[in-house]
Parts: sequence; C-alpha cells; structure tokens
Amino acid sequence: MNVHFRCPLVCALAALLVVACEKQQPPAMQTAMANVTVVTLKTQPVTLSRQLPGRTNAFVVAEVRPQVTGIVKERLFTEGSLVTAGQPLYQLDDATYRADYNSAKALLARARAAVDIARYNTERAEKLIVSKAISEQDLFNARAELLQAEADIGVAQARVDATEVKLNYARITSPIDGRIGKSTVTRGALVTADQAKPLATVQQLDPIYVDLTRSATELLELRRELASGAARKTEGIPVTIILEDGSEYTHQGKLAFTDVAVDPMTGSFALRVVVPNPDSLLMPGMYVRATVSNAVLERGLLVPQRGIGRDARGNASALVVNSDNTVEQRAVQVGRTIGDQWLVSSGLLAGDRVIVEGLQRIRPGVPVQATEAAPQDAAAIRSDGKPATNAPQQR
Repeated sequence: MNVHFRCPLVCALAALLVVACEKQQPPAMQTAMANVTVVTLKTQPVTLSRQLPGRTNAFVVAEVRPQVTGIVKERLFTEGSLVTAGQPLYQLDDATYRADYNSAKALLARARAAVDIARYNTERAEKLIVSKAISEQDLFNARAELLQAEADIGVAQARVDATEVKLNYARITSPIDGRIGKSTVTRGALVTADQAKPLATVQQLDPIYVDLTRSATELLELRRELASGAARKTEGIPVTIILEDGSEYTHQGKLAFTDVAVDPMTGSFALRVVVPNPDSLLMPGMYVRATVSNAVLERGLLVPQRGIGRDARGNASALVVNSDNTVEQRAVQVGRTIGDQWLVSSGLLAGDRVIVEGLQRIRPGVPVQATEAAPQDAAAIRSDGKPATNAPQQR
C-alpha cells in the first residue's frame, strides 16, 4: 500500500478514537462539600465570676509593746508558738513598781485608821452635845474631819490602783489568741513605755483575710446589668481560693465586704474575703487568686472558645452555618471567659450554628455539611478538631 495513502487513514482513525473516548467519559464530578461540626447556641443562666489577684492578711494583728519602762528580766514564750490572750510574754524588773505599790497600800491603811479615829470623835461629840458639854462648832469640826478622812481613803485607794496597774504592766501579756513571731528584744534590754518598735507581734490566722482588688469599670458594667434586669445579684456563693502554685485551696471563703472608695492611682477597689485556715497553710503576705461570683446573667449566651477566632488587630469573629448551609463570617464581641467558653456580648444569637471543628478546610461563602457536636463532646474538642483529654470545666 502506498505510504501516502496510509497516513491520512491513520489520522482519521485516531480522530475517531478521540471522539469516542470523549463520548464515553462521564461529566466532571462536582467538588464534595466539607464536613464541619457545629454547636447550636442557646441562652442559659450564667453565673458571672471573676478571678481576682490578692494577698492574705492576718484576721487580727496585735503588736506587743511595753506600757512601762524597765529592764527585760525574762522572756516567757517560744518564738513562733501559739499563745493565748493573757499569757505572760515578758517579765520586766518590777522592784521600783512593787515598792511604789507597797507604799500606796501603807498610805491606804493609814487613811483607814484615820477614818476610824474621826468616826469615834464624831460619835463622842454627838453624845456630848446633848449635855451641852461641847459647842456646836466642835461637833461640826468632828463631822468635817470624818468626811475628810473618808475622802483620804478614796485618794489612797486610787493611788494603790495606779501603782498596781504599773506593777502588772511590768509583766507583759498577750492581748489576743494567735501565733507569735520573733522577739525583737532579749533579756537585759531596756524597753520604754513610748518606744515605737514592738517587742513582738501576735497574729490570729484562723480564719484569715484575703484582700482582693477589682476594676471599677467591671463594677459599673455589673451594676448596669443588675439595673436593667439582665442579671440578678447572688448572695452567699462561696469564694474559691487558688494558691500560687495553681492548686485549689481546700476550704472556700466568704465575701466579707466591698470597699466604698476607688483607688485613684489604680482605678480599682478592694474586696475582703474571710477564709478558714485551720491548718495554718495560708500565711500573711501570700499571693493568691480568688474566683468571686456576685451575679447571675439570666439569658447568657456562651460559645466555645475554639469557635472564636481573631484577626491581626485582635478583632473577634466566628464562622456560622446559615440557613442555606453556607459558611458565614460574623464579627462578634465577647466579654469574660466562663470555663472554656466565651460569654458573647453581641454578634451572635440563640439558634446560630457556630463551627467548632473543621475550620481549616473552609472559608466564608462555601457550602458545608454541618453535624451537631455531641453533648459530651461539645466541651471536649480541641481547636484542631481532636478530642481533648481534660477539657476545662465551667466555674
């Protein structure tokens, strides 16, 4: 066969094969929709809590100071031990005070003897006046001497009391029950009644105070919510104490009071919590944190933290599956965190389906296949879509 005849024939057969293959090939498959997991939002009562920094302070503090001047004769306590109110702590040299006390007692005895003499003279004068043996003036003088002698007893008794007080002050006692610190003086030291430095400090540590600070701005926001009826005030909710190492303190505290003034330097105000401390684990000056709850938001809207993203400027947003099963981006405002969830201020409504899993495979405007997160998994999925072993719990 001629070569020139076979080439056109081969080309025609190849063209027919291409057309046949094109007719047999199925149409291109559409891109499959991405599967995402969503959480449908709903309103619920939310306890508004705030974790605040604070320091521990002794419940009662008493500085032991001398009230008389003298030489320390003996220290009567062990540093760091528990002492009771009235327990002797120091004994001063009281020789001078004891001598003054004894002298005052002698003067009191003399005054009492003078009263007896004056009373006898008065009674005798009252008998003699009947027989006109003495004059009215003599009787008047006798009665006046009795009154003066009785007054002298009062003066002498007051002197005895004053010297006894000073004598007792020479034995310095603890003013309260508590744990005493180190002594600032030793035996033989001279202490004075007006000295500024205390001899020792006694602190009552059970219970103990935890002093907290809170922003005045947060207080204003809370009061607005209470005034509008969106939140209601709670009473008696225990305060949870978090130690410096992150562990939770065994005993819960109770809010004692809220200060009425704001610190102009920091814009914050003080709160005080009373916490049981039977084991003396908390010591004055320790840094702690306290979870304080003071209101309940009646219709709070919580969204998992993994469903909220932020751009480079820090603006928060969420990806929502709308009624057309299409991804929609919403700008949201979130307030505080409640466990592993954000409390939403605006941008989302009850019934919105927020995407919490599969975020890496989607973008706004694309259709998706949404699956509701199981209740037990709604709070236990990490932002990368993998189960979390220890999901944080709501406080």
